[in-house]
Amino acid sequence: MSVGGGLTVRVSREIAAEAEPVLAELLTDGVPAKLAAKDAMLWGPAAEPEASIRLGWVDTFERSRALLPQLAALRDELGELDHVVLAGMGGSSLAPEVISLTVGKQLTVLDTTDPGQVAAALRDRLDRTVVVVSSKSGGTVETDSHRRAYWQAFLDAGLSPAEAGRRFVVVTDPGSPLEATAREMGASVILADADVGGRYSALTAFGLVPTALAGVDVAELLDQAEWFASTLTEDLDNPAFLLGAAMGAAARNGRDKLALVDDGSGITGLGDWAEQLIAESTGKEGKGVLPVVVETPTSAGATGEDVLTATVGGALGVGEIPGSGVVPHVSVNGALGAQFLCWEVATAVAGRVLGINPFDQPNVTESKQNTAKILEEGLPAAAPSFTEGDIVGYGAGGSVEEALRALLDAAGGHGYVAIMAYLDRFADADTARLRELLAAASGRPVTFGWGPRFLHSTGQYHKGGPQSGAFLQITGEVAEDLPVPGRPYTFGQLQAAQAGGDRQALAGRDRPLLHLHLTDRAKGIAQLLDAAARLAPHKEG
Repeated sequence: MSVGGGLTVRVSREIAAEAEPVLAELLTDGVPAKLAAKDAMLWGPAAEPEASIRLGWVDTFERSRALLPQLAALRDELGELDHVVLAGMGGSSLAPEVISLTVGKQLTVLDTTDPGQVAAALRDRLDRTVVVVSSKSGGTVETDSHRRAYWQAFLDAGLSPAEAGRRFVVVTDPGSPLEATAREMGASVILADADVGGRYSALTAFGLVPTALAGVDVAELLDQAEWFASTLTEDLDNPAFLLGAAMGAAARNGRDKLALVDDGSGITGLGDWAEQLIAESTGKEGKGVLPVVVETPTSAGATGEDVLTATVGGALGVGEIPGSGVVPHVSVNGALGAQFLCWEVATAVAGRVLGINPFDQPNVTESKQNTAKILEEGLPAAAPSFTEGDIVGYGAGGSVEEALRALLDAAGGHGYVAIMAYLDRFADADTARLRELLAAASGRPVTFGWGPRFLHSTGQYHKGGPQSGAFLQITGEVAEDLPVPGRPYTFGQLQAAQAGGDRQALAGRDRPLLHLHLTDRAKGIAQLLDAAARLAPHKEG
């Protein structure tokens, strides 16, 4: 166990035995002090150019304090605009969502291209809405589409261009294309820390601006991170390094799936944020740690021979989860600001242990390039394998149940199954129940991601990590499409192109892939869940 800075990391005896020699080597090599000094050579000479411009997260909580007066003034200036919409993807949206859910402040996160979900957001309290547009690169297609849709909606509601511009707050890196666009719009512009990559940006402007506008006391998060940072150079009580050593050692010894379980003690949704951080940082060169977010400690997939079970929560002192019978390999408990910094350090440390660069994402652009080509040339024709009820299947099998069974079998004894749902994550929320059903049926780790959101998260691992995944893509008929203003395509066409581009990227790696298209979403989801339930073993009693 390691305690310090308002956070505790506990590891089981089995994992401690693996982690201790790895941790000792890290300490002998002086890695804690070198990381605190932002030594870009920690991950080898090949990683040095990228690492040298990506280590600002180590102390960004100090520089972020300069934002606090600006955010307080901006919130006062916006006055009656109290409905905050965040248009952002991946690192620009996941941390703000965790912060708002944990603190209990309302923030509408728009990280989809589903026309139904976008249309519902546009209808919600438009007269009181301020839109935070967050993109590090300034060229994220989803975020640009959201910006265009809201701009047109404000104009259609009778606002002048100047009045519409006041409704936008733009967070981006200095010099990005979005910065110039924002100034033309008359939007408020907040420039982010350019030396921090998106998935490490929880305590930068990307995490703090939308949540501060939603009413979160973000100074408290910075205080928590600063207190925890005092442990990062310690030899004895260094929770982040113990966690990183445990993750890296476990992966090297075959436990390369990390089940992330909320222990119910005060932090909501941290697993979704950590999923992106870990998958995108470690899933490359055929290596990596696959994070698997599970619903409860007793859910299928929370344990397994190749699974490192980790619980996360806000209350110190939690280890075994009362009433669950689950004793995790690792438990991480502490304040949210400390959690962010702890997992960031641990992930970077695990990258060193695994011998990879935790700051690049070499395979993320592939699906994006495929999407752009499809938008220009159209989707290639594909003949269905079967049609059953409200589901059209493309891939192996003559029925839904048969196709699902074949896909689960294809995962093998050490693989995983990834469910990728290009649907509305609110209106079609029941689809997420499929994860546990297929995990129970297969006995393998099963991940679930909403498209295109997961492309900015586990998408890197799917392409660059161990090629042991079997993939289920779910798409759905669009009841009412929505144009993307100023673009020659609709949100529905963009969503379909993103799904098609990802299919091409996976097919190019010869991975098992089943595509199920729902001709009626509600009926198709019910049919799919019923088929999956028939595959799952039935509990007696």
